[in-house]
Amino acid sequence: MSPDTPDPERVADGPGAPGAARPPAGAENVPTDDTGSAPTGTEGHPPGRSPGEGEPPGWPGGLPVPAGTPVTAPGADPLAGWPGVAGAVPGAPAATRRAGGRATAVALGAALLLAVLGAPLGLLWALVAPGTPVRMTAEGAVYATPQPEQPIAADGWFSLLGLGFGVLAAITLWVVLRRRRGPAGLVAGTLGGLGAAVVAWQVGRRIGLGTFQRLLDTAPPGTDFTKPADLRAGGIDWYGPLPVPHGNLLLAAFGAAVTYTLLAGWSRWPSLRPEPQWDGGWAPGGPGISSEPGDQPAR
Repeated sequence: MSPDTPDPERVADGPGAPGAARPPAGAENVPTDDTGSAPTGTEGHPPGRSPGEGEPPGWPGGLPVPAGTPVTAPGADPLAGWPGVAGAVPGAPAATRRAGGRATAVALGAALLLAVLGAPLGLLWALVAPGTPVRMTAEGAVYATPQPEQPIAADGWFSLLGLGFGVLAAITLWVVLRRRRGPAGLVAGTLGGLGAAVVAWQVGRRIGLGTFQRLLDTAPPGTDFTKPADLRAGGIDWYGPLPVPHGNLLLAAFGAAVTYTLLAGWSRWPSLRPEPQWDGGWAPGGPGISSEPGDQPAR
């Protein structure tokens, strides 16, 4: 092919060729530097585009932001929309594990404390529950009345005391452990109520039991004495090495679980923990931030 003959590929590569790639609109007016490349904006970003647009923001250096603050609000966490960046922060998994370990330790400690409080609960039950009258005969000890009501009253008192203990335990955990509200508090109240009921039963039924056993062995016929309070509507069944409580031993745990769940359902904070109220201020704890519902910012 002679030089005078037009080359189709050369024509296509020309600036005015039909198939030639055209620069985007406005690129003709973009000035270039000595190297022929277009200049960039602040810190290497293209002009007309903010440095943080479309890119993960830096780690926040301001004050903590109240939970529940909208992402677009002033002072909001800039990493809220970038979970991958927050998960890549050094030390975050370790801090999460430490927080979980502390919550578990607090829950177990609270449950143990509630179980120990079952001892005074048992003393109170033994004090208010009536004993059953017993009479010694030549054939052995029998009830003084054919159908005594005292055992039923003992079960009723234990049920009322256990249910009230569970309700008070849940309210106490909700108020005292306000920074640990959630599943940990629910588990602590349930386990603590169950343990307190078992301890109260074992402590209360042993008040006066030694004297009763001695009279059973040594009292002559015609002697009247009293059998200590015990449970008929509750106890522990053993399935191999596993103890399973039943009956009114479960009422304390039931009262604690229901009360704590209702408190969580009525809470006005999504996290169940008290949070500062953001009403348009710029800095947490400063003007516009209220820790109590009735506080108003200074104008």
